[in-house]
Amino acid sequence: MEILKFETNKKRNLFFSKSNISPKKKDKNIEYKVINVYPEIKYQTILGFGGAFTEASNLNYLNLSTDTKQSFIKDYFTEDGISYSICRVPIGSTDFSEKSYSYAKKKDLSDFSIDEDKHTLLPLIKDALLKNPNIALLASPWSPPKFMKTNKMLSLGGRLLPKYYDLYAEYLLKYILAYKQEGININYITVQNEPNATQIWESCLFTEKEESLFIKEHLFPIFKKNDIKTKILFYDHNKDYLYNRAKKELIEENLSGYVDGIAYHYYTGDHFENLELFNKAFSDKLLIHTEGCTGYSSFKEQDDLNNAEIYAHDIMGDLNHFSNGYIDWNLMLDKKGGPNHVKNYCDSPIMRKDDDKSYVKKLAYYYIGHFSKFIKPNAKRIANSRYNANIEVGSFENPDGSIIIVLFNRSGNQYQYNILMDDMYIHDNLDSHAIITYIIRK
Repeated sequence: MEILKFETNKKRNLFFSKSNISPKKKDKNIEYKVINVYPEIKYQTILGFGGAFTEASNLNYLNLSTDTKQSFIKDYFTEDGISYSICRVPIGSTDFSEKSYSYAKKKDLSDFSIDEDKHTLLPLIKDALLKNPNIALLASPWSPPKFMKTNKMLSLGGRLLPKYYDLYAEYLLKYILAYKQEGININYITVQNEPNATQIWESCLFTEKEESLFIKEHLFPIFKKNDIKTKILFYDHNKDYLYNRAKKELIEENLSGYVDGIAYHYYTGDHFENLELFNKAFSDKLLIHTEGCTGYSSFKEQDDLNNAEIYAHDIMGDLNHFSNGYIDWNLMLDKKGGPNHVKNYCDSPIMRKDDDKSYVKKLAYYYIGHFSKFIKPNAKRIANSRYNANIEVGSFENPDGSIIIVLFNRSGNQYQYNILMDDMYIHDNLDSHAIITYIIRK
């Protein structure tokens, strides 16, 4: 049996620090400071982890030197980096664009074009796919074209006018086909980013009835007619209302047969229980986290640790409550936390440095990587129990049979523990504000 340990511990200057661990034969009962792992008890399949190919990310990427671009792609999309495997793509502009735009202005869509994306999104997407062609893509619109909306604006909410439901479904179809012509397959699509929010940037409101009607009578039929295999997800907003939204759409609006799952964000707190309630009620549907980030913090040391721990806690909680995948927000931002056309700045796991030609990995990059680098697509979450609530634990079985155990401690205390699995155990300790991943190969 081979056991590898990877530790990130900022105060000790350890980042994916690798060591070999010798397991011990369990020849007697161990009942003190125990973390149990049960590979025979399996839960949901993990699709993967990733970030968003925003315009801001692409513009920062284009400013890197040629060699640094290659390093960036390797750091995110290969096993030498953190192995991102499922990423989000905006349909049209977002707050993290330099300007607002959509793909058509004419009411017959005769002017439909993704030419803007060829400069603002596609270079980074194509370079990532060249390195890893198996990256799955999830696309989300922030707003329909403004002529289709009640407020005639891309921003400040508004609603999709019912008379344009068919046309908007055709618009989304054209988007998928246009990307296909570029050699890019869209695996998943959501109807609307944050449908409950009126934002000063691109936004549009959809009630449960409106979203369900649009999917059932317009989007799903046009996909079926054109043999589009893209899976449809609904909601794409915060966890606090996830279960209520799901009940209304999947049950009251009879949406279940038309969608493959629900997309959600984390901005209103943990609400991990809502994920478990959703899984219990709708076990055949996917749960995919599609956006989360931390506020802009420059490069302050304490903020760096706090932001990294926010990510680890959220990812761990989501996975332990039946999430199938976790997608972060921007892949890379500049030193201001942008560009962003409404100055809604935030952090990203990688940020471009002052010299404009290089970048720095924030601590969040490593904390996310303790999951994404080691838990492979199509892994299964497996059962565990822990003796201390301050030790957050996730356990998984990869398709190759290797066992992945992630331990995370955001307290100020150090903890000893014994990991018990089958007839062996590991005695080790977890430092304060540290994260560890074990790979166990039999």
